[in-house]
Amino acid sequence: MSLVSDTVEADMQARIIVVAERLFREIGYQKTTVADIAKVMRMSPANVYRFFDSKKSIVSAVAQRLMGEVEDAAQVIVAAPAPASRRLRELLTSIHQMNAERYVGDSKLHEMVAIAMEESWDVCTAHMERITGTIAGVIADGAASGEFHVADVPLAAMCTCTSMLRFFHPQMIAQCATKPGPSLDQMIDFVLAGLLPRR
Repeated sequence: MSLVSDTVEADMQARIIVVAERLFREIGYQKTTVADIAKVMRMSPANVYRFFDSKKSIVSAVAQRLMGEVEDAAQVIVAAPAPASRRLRELLTSIHQMNAERYVGDSKLHEMVAIAMEESWDVCTAHMERITGTIAGVIADGAASGEFHVADVPLAAMCTCTSMLRFFHPQMIAQCATKPGPSLDQMIDFVLAGLLPRR
């Protein structure tokens, strides 16, 4: 395939993803059909299928785009010139806020994410691995500077993510919103206390 046709294909896929996300938000994932997406784009469903082989692959791409926005925001925080503990607090807070805004406040999008988690688990797994890796980078910075005392950075990053599940996982954010438990700041305080050097 030529460079031009690759660019055209990527552009068309991006347009389909934008339209699909809009329809998922407006009428819901279950009610949105490939024909609906095609109609908005003024093309035939067969033309949409040239770029995505199924509705499942479209929802995977939408989920990947939304998760990619969280990953991009995380990278900006990680690159900031600030102490590791401040960056880690901002990173954990930002991931929670972005997930809550995207997936919990919007019931129709929440439905799409729940289905993506069941049908496109590889997309979610890759996202979690990237987020864990980003957190590991901040913890490694803190360990290198002496701000954190960590023997095993990858394990510390996995433990951090596991402890934050209630605040990261869209379904758990929704289910735990009215349940008793620590606040976001209290949980982050607990995580940071576990990383600081022992006195």
